[in-house]
Amino acid sequence: MRRAGSLAAVSLRVAIVGAGLGGLAAALFMRRAGLDVTVYEQALELREVGAGIVVSPNMVRVLDKLGLAPRLSEFAVRLEAAWEFRRWQDGRVLFEQPMGEHCRRLYGTDCFVAHRADLLALLRGAWPADRLQLDRRCTALNAHADVVELTLQSRDGTIETPSADVVIGADGIHSTVQSAVVPPLEARFSGLCAFRCLVGAEHAPAMALRPVQTLWLGPGRHFVHYPISAGRLVNVVAIVPAGAWRVESWNADGELADLRAEFSGWDERVQQLIVSASSTKRWALYDRNPLERWTKGRFALLGDAAHAMLPFFAQGAAQALEDAFVLAACLQGADRATAPQALQRYEAVRQPRADRVLQMSRGREVRNHLPDGPEQQHRDAELAHGDPLRQSAWLYSHDLDADLSRAV
Repeated sequence: MRRAGSLAAVSLRVAIVGAGLGGLAAALFMRRAGLDVTVYEQALELREVGAGIVVSPNMVRVLDKLGLAPRLSEFAVRLEAAWEFRRWQDGRVLFEQPMGEHCRRLYGTDCFVAHRADLLALLRGAWPADRLQLDRRCTALNAHADVVELTLQSRDGTIETPSADVVIGADGIHSTVQSAVVPPLEARFSGLCAFRCLVGAEHAPAMALRPVQTLWLGPGRHFVHYPISAGRLVNVVAIVPAGAWRVESWNADGELADLRAEFSGWDERVQQLIVSASSTKRWALYDRNPLERWTKGRFALLGDAAHAMLPFFAQGAAQALEDAFVLAACLQGADRATAPQALQRYEAVRQPRADRVLQMSRGREVRNHLPDGPEQQHRDAELAHGDPLRQSAWLYSHDLDADLSRAV
């Protein structure tokens, strides 16, 4: 039991609901800030099914603040050559963006591609095992004047009711904690779905093994691939019209026959990647309109719970890690009495930027999916003379420390 007058001497107790990339990163930053943190996760085991992820320069810099960026080279693939856009029919290169030294010169670090499971393992390996509670589904939250009580249920029916000074919802697009902050918000359906699969390097065409992120653009759909897991696998993502598909889950199985049909007539290297996959996941693409607020009292949201976005900027995880760093910085030095104000500062710092990324992620598919014709030819001509890496400076060179200083 805490005694009156001793609050400042006792670490703020933080409960994080959700042990994904954002939740674990927040836990690590908060532990470094001297907070007493426990992470609760509903899954029986911690694993990522999303397969590939782009670890962009702004995300690398956050990992570097945790001292983890040097370990990316153990499993991630550094994009040394290019981002590459190709024509759907024959693989003609429409545009090639230099990376490697060009990226380092602009943003002080590299851009990587990785398996989400490897990245999650990196974060989990840095977190104390006894502070991660698996098989704990949050079913209720009860806020009192100076504490929050969580109701957690295990699959065997066991109920636990731990308490915390602050509760962070890092529990994804279907967040339970979100309901403690804002009224229910309907998802916005994009009309698209994504197929995702992995191909062993031994079965992939040679061009897919290069340290390159390749995007094939075609009428109504696009196809992305890049090597991951130290080059042992090729990650494939295909964005197509959803049709009747409405399942919004990374765990939902798709049919390879459906994926093949979507890309009938495309370049033979696209065909080879598809036929070499042994299975595929499929999910409908939704996002959420920007939330009115991210915090309320002793509750705060992070990552997809705060700003679920479409994947076309490849920034969902990067923005979650930025949230994690800023949230911990705002809570550092806070006590039970001042925690709500610290959370409000976090919201003020992070919400404008994350909402901008969310909004700009919308509509990118329209340009990618143009039917062959004058508009497509104009787009291809623009691509040939662009410099998207430099044009993304607002995204990749963002200074989180400067954000915090301005907020003070």
